[in-house]
Amino acid sequence: MAKKSKKQQQPGGTPATVALTTAGVDFTVHSYDHDPAHPSYGEEAAEAMGVSPDRVFKTLVADVDGTLTVAVVPVAGQLDLKALASAVGGKRATMADPTLAERTTGYVRGGISPLGQRKRLPTVLDESASSHPTICVSAGRRGLEVELAPQDLAKLTEAVLAPVARA
Repeated sequence: MAKKSKKQQQPGGTPATVALTTAGVDFTVHSYDHDPAHPSYGEEAAEAMGVSPDRVFKTLVADVDGTLTVAVVPVAGQLDLKALASAVGGKRATMADPTLAERTTGYVRGGISPLGQRKRLPTVLDESASSHPTICVSAGRRGLEVELAPQDLAKLTEAVLAPVARA
């Protein structure tokens, strides 16, 4: 697994890594060979990096009362749609259409990052993130993750911290 720090610009950086570099946030890039046959993008990332699945977070796009909303939850858990709706003052949440999520964020499924999205969406970060010094999220491409402090992620995405994941 190759690691690069923020000081090393890599050719073909993603909008997520560009956003982190521009913000001056400390982060580490982790890359791994993505296996298209793996049943779970998030679990594959955790396994490939040798990181506990409760420190690797997946980015999901949901529709809360007609507004696309991003939920960032541990790959070891599932998104609680009712809790997500409540966290943003909504009544009902459903998973967004994958094509709409890709078009709106500018990323492909399995590589959607909460950072550097084409259109900034309301974001909720599961509160469990704050129990870790760093967490990993997609860097905007399958096989590419960024590791950063959860408070930096929350600040850059203007995320609400709330209990939106369940085991």
